[in-house]
Parts: sequence; structure tokens; C-alpha cells
Amino acid sequence: MFRADSDEPMDDRASRCVTVAPMARKDITMTGGEITAFLDETAILEVATIGSNGWPHLAPMWFVMEDERIVFRSFTRSQKILNLQRDPRLTVLAEDGDAYEELRGVMIKAEARLIEDPAYVLAIYGRLAAKYAMVGPEPVELSEEDLDAAFGRFASKNTAVIVEPVKTASWDHRKIGGGY
Repeated sequence: MFRADSDEPMDDRASRCVTVAPMARKDITMTGGEITAFLDETAILEVATIGSNGWPHLAPMWFVMEDERIVFRSFTRSQKILNLQRDPRLTVLAEDGDAYEELRGVMIKAEARLIEDPAYVLAIYGRLAAKYAMVGPEPVELSEEDLDAAFGRFASKNTAVIVEPVKTASWDHRKIGGGY
């Protein structure tokens, strides 16, 4: 699902490549599997949408992975959902690390697929509760009854967003081995 940092299909790029210049430093790009694993273990996603005035609207979001795609939810009247209803383009960023040699991240330019089905949104709430401490001090798997009691009244007021990647960029400075 995740591919090299390009807007072009893989076949088109491969047919035009004659030689590849060596990189100035070791390749730090993550593989598709590394990207998926990184996103599975990441807690916060920075979501950038395009406001009506053209300025980016940036918000941190909790998210889950579904079929190797990022999914998050927000109130349908939130600024990010209003922006995505008008213009489905968004960029998301997940990052980790404090020291240079630890920096890792994935940036995805994408199109949003908006899902307003309350049953789907409620299921996303359940998956979020299993990943984040939304009900009590620890993440918890909720029964259908507990899920409905905790979030059922909010499901119809929320929209789920499935992030459909267009272009993915990634980096893992740990691959440099402490160099630059």
C-alpha cells in the first residue's frame, strides 16, 4: 500500500529510470512494512486540512489503522470535517524521536473518504477506546453494550475519516547509525 515518495505509478517511473545516482547518505526511507508498524505504534497524528481562507488548519488526532489505512473520527461540525467536506485533500504526519539519530516519521498527502454511518463511527469509537484511555485510566475493549452506553449518543454527530494515500514520505534516522 505505501510506496516510494512519488506521485507517479511505479510502472511509469521504472520505465523512465536509466540510472540512479547514489544518495549522499544512507537511505533512510521506511519500507511499506516499516511504515505500517510505525503507524501501529504511534499515538498522535497531526492532521492538516485546508481552511476556506486557504490557510492550513492543523489538529492532533487519535487514530486507528484499518486495512493499512489511517482512520480517525471527529464531530461533523468540527472545522477539520467542514474543511474536508469542502476540499477532501489533507496531509497527515506521525513522528517520533527527540535526538537527531532517533527521528522517525511518516507524512502522507491524501484524499479523505468521509463516512457518516453511525454504526461505522461507533465501531471506530470502540477501536479508539481499545487503543487510548477514553473510558477510565487505561485503554479497554468495550462490549457492544458498554460501547453504546459510552459513545452511542455521539456516533450520529461524528464523521469518520479514512485517509486514502496519494503520496507518502517517510524517514528513519536510526538507519544512519548515528551519522548525518
